[in-house]
Amino acid sequence: MASSKAFKAIYEKVFGNPNDKTLQRLRARVGGINVLEDQFAKLSDEALKGKTAEFKARLEKGETLDDLLPEAFATVREVAKRLMNMRHYDVQLIGGMAIHSGKIAEMRTGEGKTLVATLPTYLNALAGKGVHVITVNDYLARRDAVWMGMVYEFLGLSVGIIQGQRVSYRFDSTAKVEETDSEETTVDLGSFKVEYDNLRPISRKEAYECDITYGTNNEFGFDYLRDNMVQEVSQMVMRPGEEMHFCIIDEIDSILIDEARTPLIISAPAEEAGDQYYQFARLATQLTENEDYNVDEKLRSATLTDGGIGKFEQALGVDNIYVSGGVRTVHHIEQALKAEVLFKRDKDYVVEGDEVVIIDEFTGRKMPGRRYSQGLHQAIEAKEGVAIKRESRTLATITFQNLFRMYDKLGGMTGTAATEEEEFRKIYSLEVIVIPTNKPDARLDHPDRIYRTDEAKFKAIGQEIVARREKGQPVLIGTISVEKNEELSSYLQAQGIAHEVLNAKNHEREGEIIAQAGRPGAVTLATNIAGRGVDIKLGGVPLDKTVEQQVLDAGGLFVLGSERHESRRIDNQLRGRSARQGDSGETQFFVSTDDDLMRIFAGDRLKAVMTRLNIPDDMPIEQRTITKMLENAQTKVEGHNFDIRKHLLQYDDVLNKQRTVIYTRRRSILELSDESGELAGSEGEEQEQDAEDMSFSSLKDMVLDMIEKEIEFVVSYHTTSTTDDTLEVNWNMKEIVETMKTIFPFAASEITALESITPEGDTKLAEVEARDKVVTFLLDKAATEYTKIEEKVLAGFATPEEGVRAMRGLEKSIMLRAIDALWVEYLVEIRGLRRSIGLRGYGQRDPLIEYKKESFHMFNTLLANIQKEVVYSFYKVGVGIQLAPTVMASDKMTLQGAKKTNSAQGKLIEKKTRDAGGKKIGRNDVVQITDGTQTKSLKYKKALSLIESGWKLVG
Repeated sequence: MASSKAFKAIYEKVFGNPNDKTLQRLRARVGGINVLEDQFAKLSDEALKGKTAEFKARLEKGETLDDLLPEAFATVREVAKRLMNMRHYDVQLIGGMAIHSGKIAEMRTGEGKTLVATLPTYLNALAGKGVHVITVNDYLARRDAVWMGMVYEFLGLSVGIIQGQRVSYRFDSTAKVEETDSEETTVDLGSFKVEYDNLRPISRKEAYECDITYGTNNEFGFDYLRDNMVQEVSQMVMRPGEEMHFCIIDEIDSILIDEARTPLIISAPAEEAGDQYYQFARLATQLTENEDYNVDEKLRSATLTDGGIGKFEQALGVDNIYVSGGVRTVHHIEQALKAEVLFKRDKDYVVEGDEVVIIDEFTGRKMPGRRYSQGLHQAIEAKEGVAIKRESRTLATITFQNLFRMYDKLGGMTGTAATEEEEFRKIYSLEVIVIPTNKPDARLDHPDRIYRTDEAKFKAIGQEIVARREKGQPVLIGTISVEKNEELSSYLQAQGIAHEVLNAKNHEREGEIIAQAGRPGAVTLATNIAGRGVDIKLGGVPLDKTVEQQVLDAGGLFVLGSERHESRRIDNQLRGRSARQGDSGETQFFVSTDDDLMRIFAGDRLKAVMTRLNIPDDMPIEQRTITKMLENAQTKVEGHNFDIRKHLLQYDDVLNKQRTVIYTRRRSILELSDESGELAGSEGEEQEQDAEDMSFSSLKDMVLDMIEKEIEFVVSYHTTSTTDDTLEVNWNMKEIVETMKTIFPFAASEITALESITPEGDTKLAEVEARDKVVTFLLDKAATEYTKIEEKVLAGFATPEEGVRAMRGLEKSIMLRAIDALWVEYLVEIRGLRRSIGLRGYGQRDPLIEYKKESFHMFNTLLANIQKEVVYSFYKVGVGIQLAPTVMASDKMTLQGAKKTNSAQGKLIEKKTRDAGGKKIGRNDVVQITDGTQTKSLKYKKALSLIESGWKLVG
């Protein structure tokens, strides 16, 4: 990082500051917008509203968003003036252009970032592909959507809001919330008033279908993961194919830097370890080779025959194990079989106490902590009679880094991004543009005060607070943790200094505390809660100009940092609470050599100097050089954290590419699952497939392609010559027949005919011709058996249409169950590899390269296993049956990484199901719904699915 800074300094000396050049270019466009201001001011409301339709029509005729920018920005500015008495400043227009061009606008606190966002949001929403506006919490998403929703609604654009607990709203200026006794809606908290007026409950899908959708990074991430777990395209809530168009992130550094290492995880409880594993292990010992299963030691695989499957079905008391248990159960049965016949104690593993420890086949050394994947280790534990360790199941996961890099265009805004400019550029290809303030900055940042001990620092803080209170100046004290917050609070209480405390333990009073933090002489002791996004009104709420002026005359808000944070951005966010929009204000940090940052980087050295010079404990050192030293220490920590995030991203990029392949294939299956066999909703357009997939016209083609590939693999594997010149070939027709018999049944005459195919000569050509004959024979057999299944399915339904629908459903279910079950197992396997791969460094091998190599082979194995599961399952399922749901259909999914939501939202969930008179609708109540052309009367529980797909509740 230091070398890059040096290079940047040299570059700017030679070529000039890139930020200044960008600002100069953007300022030139501001003039074009300002020229239109008088013209647009003369337009009637109806003429302004008509601008949206005009802009959309011009886009269809070939104009670009950049072409429309001056007029679109002028339109939004005029509407904001009329509706909210808020006019965009020139610097806000610059910020809006920076965000539209896919950059980060760094704007000082109080410069109106929320208003700035309306400009690029409106412009990009004209494209009709949806714009996502990301905020750091549900409250801000709701507040900003309501605050700016009136502008968008006036211009004919719809605004959706997604919240925690699957609550969703649409901005509707006519909607009114029910009266409530909640303090949040009865106490005037100024900008912190929780506002539910103008919010109409809607479905999640409807929220995403709006032109603009507000929400938190967590909710967008989880919805993306859920959409790739659904069983029908209609169950997806984000816009298929358009869900990642344009995204604006408020407080972008918080989300893309501070939370970058926190993955979003959807998980479900793993099955109880124990009885079933032990049962399968016992049954595996009772099977007979060739009669109940086929072993291929070369491939190191074991596959059940029809006879073996029958024994398991009899023992388990089921008619069809592929139906009642699904792919997952069959998979674990075959793992039990592999554990019994292929993995040997004291060769492949040893048992130490109550644990199975793997032996490295190359070194012969034990590998403690490593476990076989995909349930094999549990199967071996059951075989050996030791305790089976239960493992959690991760169903889906993604990091914020990879989630937001998926957007076609990404922009953002924050008050603190320049310090992380290098990371934004290298990881996200985002340029940071520092936007000048509208008014001259009047904030006075004092040098840090450094004390020898915490006790001396606390005493000085107390004295400073008393002095500021006597002037009538409000004081905001920032602490880096709840522990430090409470420690300093106890000291202030002992000194008789009245103050308010704000931390994670009493965050429910946040609005009330912040609303009064700007009153004359107010003292507020807060953690980082009072940093990002908090607007402290001078004089307090409700606003009183006289009191506000009194505070300004006293010097404005005094921000006192009780300790330096590891990140300069957090310190700068705290400073930013003071001196908003040109107001007066002061900031200063009080530091001691006992503070973590000081102690780690310079505390002992500085304390020794202070002791040697006999500096009293209560005498601070107040020098710019020491402040600079602290900032250098913060820079080192930031650089270290950047390296960690970059390192993690390099590993996660591998999984991200694999996830894209799996999700693309899964979505292809869903899109092909309509009864006509055509791409759902595509109107004949070609759908983009991943590089390894063909473009299929039906699910049948997809299944047959898998069958063909599996047949070709088996035949090729057992009929491969050892040289290119002579026929020294491993022509094992018996093994081919045994393997194929586990896929579909053969008559004795078919087996004879198949085994009779051999190369007619000792040339390579003869070998190839014979292999082609075997493949052709088996493909014809596969097609015949497929046709039999289709005929049975069609015969079981009253109409051909119902039969075709059932057949497509059968194909879809089999493929989805295979993909879902094995992908979940793969996530466990790849996580285990990630944990252990670092040890390769001790062998002078690059762990990242090793990880890429192994994960590549593991992923290819996964794709092969998915194909195998589909092929070996398809011919074994019955006709007219209900298949077990996939692992993704579990109703016990839990979300990890989501933030806690406001309790008021939970109270509002039940308000979604009320009729026009305000009465709650019961599940068995008869309701009327319409799609605009027809009306139906149904019980509410049956109407829900239609409502989710777009029908409206009318009575």
